[in-house]
Amino acid sequence: MRRMERLLAIAEHLRARRTGVTAEALAERFGVTVRTMYRDLASLREAQLPIGADRGRGGGYALDRHYTVPPVNFTAREAALLVRVAQHAARMRLVPFTDTLDAATEKVRAALGASAQRELLGHMAALEFVGVPALAGDGAVRRAVETAWFEQRVLRITYRSAEGVTSQRRVRIEKLVMDRAETRLVCRDVDLDAPRLFLLHRIVRAAVERVVSEG
Repeated sequence: MRRMERLLAIAEHLRARRTGVTAEALAERFGVTVRTMYRDLASLREAQLPIGADRGRGGGYALDRHYTVPPVNFTAREAALLVRVAQHAARMRLVPFTDTLDAATEKVRAALGASAQRELLGHMAALEFVGVPALAGDGAVRRAVETAWFEQRVLRITYRSAEGVTSQRRVRIEKLVMDRAETRLVCRDVDLDAPRLFLLHRIVRAAVERVVSEG
């Protein structure tokens, strides 16, 4: 389980409990060391999740009982603009992470009732964007880049130069620069400890390095 997935799972586990739970029990449940669990709980607190800790029998870590995630309610007009702009961004390749963008827009649409869904389709039919598509990148490569970027993990890439020469690199992405023509990855070469610039459409293959969990 990736760390981000584990953090979300820990939060949901705490939300579902009526009593506290020890760090040792959490560590055993999620297959990590107690030290790693303490770091995870600290990260959740830094993310403003109200986790308290009580000592003694029946104590442990627990979420504040008054904590809830407020629902997000969109009007059909708001949803239409969000979905249409997201669709345009995907077609124009303004962002490389189209799978995540599609999943997000589906959640926006699913939040609407039946009548609002019909109204949404009417609004979307009246909205049209025209532009010049950017250079494409392979879908599997884009998914690997997304994971490496958001989780700050090392990415192994096979890169093809303008002359057609391929090379293998291990990089950590520091910044993404997207313009109308191309997406540039500002990276640091892990092995050489040197800055490097890569064009997304010239990455032939990409794979995120696995993280070995403690314990």
